[in-house]
Amino acid sequence: MSGDQRRHRHGQRGHAGRRPAPRKQGPRKPPAHDPARRAAFDTLRAVTERDAYANLVLPDLLRQRRVTGRDAALATELTYGTTRATGLLDAVLAKCVDRGLGSVDAVALDALRLGAYQLLRTRIPRHAAVASTVDLVREDSGSRLAGFVNAVLRRVSEKDEQQWLDELAADTASDPLGQLALRTSHPRWIARAFAEALGDTGDELRAALEADDARPAVHLLAKPGQVSAEELAAITGGDVAPYSPYGVHLPPGGGDLAESEVLAEGLAAVQDEGSQLVAVAATNAPLSGGGDERWLDLCAGPGGKTTVLGCLAQVSGATVDAVEVAEHRAKLVREATDDLPVAVHVADGRDPGLDGGYDRVLVDAPCSGLGALRRRPEARWRKQPGDIAELTRLQSELLASAYRLVRPGGVVTYVVCSPHLAETEGIIGEAARRADAEVLDARELFPGVPALGDGPYVQLWPHRHGTDAMFCAVTRKR
Repeated sequence: MSGDQRRHRHGQRGHAGRRPAPRKQGPRKPPAHDPARRAAFDTLRAVTERDAYANLVLPDLLRQRRVTGRDAALATELTYGTTRATGLLDAVLAKCVDRGLGSVDAVALDALRLGAYQLLRTRIPRHAAVASTVDLVREDSGSRLAGFVNAVLRRVSEKDEQQWLDELAADTASDPLGQLALRTSHPRWIARAFAEALGDTGDELRAALEADDARPAVHLLAKPGQVSAEELAAITGGDVAPYSPYGVHLPPGGGDLAESEVLAEGLAAVQDEGSQLVAVAATNAPLSGGGDERWLDLCAGPGGKTTVLGCLAQVSGATVDAVEVAEHRAKLVREATDDLPVAVHVADGRDPGLDGGYDRVLVDAPCSGLGALRRRPEARWRKQPGDIAELTRLQSELLASAYRLVRPGGVVTYVVCSPHLAETEGIIGEAARRADAEVLDARELFPGVPALGDGPYVQLWPHRHGTDAMFCAVTRKR
């Protein structure tokens, strides 16, 4: 048997492979129930095992297990904090394990990330962070793996976050962008994409990346024609949004939205203010000739922007056709737009089989989602640079379909939740040229919103506007 095999069989004893000091044998008191860390750990396991999204898994776990108050707050901090900081945590852990992290047991690696986050980015006492994490592993996988986790976390605890960052930075001294990506826990290629979109590699790039590391506020949509933003703010204890006429920002810890009566009654919906702004812009862009009665949402699922279109169409007397290729997402659109003048079609937006002549077409295209990393923090570690090429082909094909379906003088609004130039300016510029469409100045459709740049497109940013990084281009068919 080789030395590596012996180390594996005897419990993976940490960086130096030293056997831990023998302990007195005897019964061990079972670990105290720790609902917060258990919920966080189980969410991390779901993210790893099923490619689940933490922001969907964790709220359900907390409700099912009736975890509330301080425990719920701790579970939320540990879950989202760990998923956001995975890149940095893995870099630290790699320094404390004598083999590649790819060979570490998946349960142990999730536990190590959870424990390292507590050690480096919270005020939780060192012994509590280590012991609680080891207990989770022991419950799930037994003592051998727990001993390995214990040894590694003790190595992590020998330095604080800044000391680890300084040590790691020495390995990338000739790569300032790589250092910034590491410090803000982003893959380097995403940091580069942000830098290219901003035209900045200094303070503003740092602010944009750091904004992804902050837990976002919850934004509500006051459905137009059903409740005003002022009324919704009064009901929920929130604040009227600074830019969207239909938006409300909830205070931190604003309660369990699942128990909200205004959501249950269909008066409001959870929706980022940036999504509201681009949907409203699509309904306000100036047309040329003809009427303003037929609107089309070419990529409707899961229905958030379709809801805004439907509410505003109901007020103005228009109708909306909503196209969604996946049946389960089309069902969500139907549920979201019940009692609104919206007809849902299960079809491919590239060839939906609809009669043309629409006055307005919204193309809220599938994209990388790099503009919403603060809401889906694990997504930054799932995306790859190679994903962009396939997405841009789809985006181009959807825009070509939109221009076939819109009437002369009608408006096509192109939206993605990404600042990546290949998905934004690169796509719409070429698509508009091929369709001989006029590019309008979208900034005029975002009244009161500052720092919109030179136009004609609009790129929203979390660090500038407090919204997701939504991109909006408005074009009119000649």
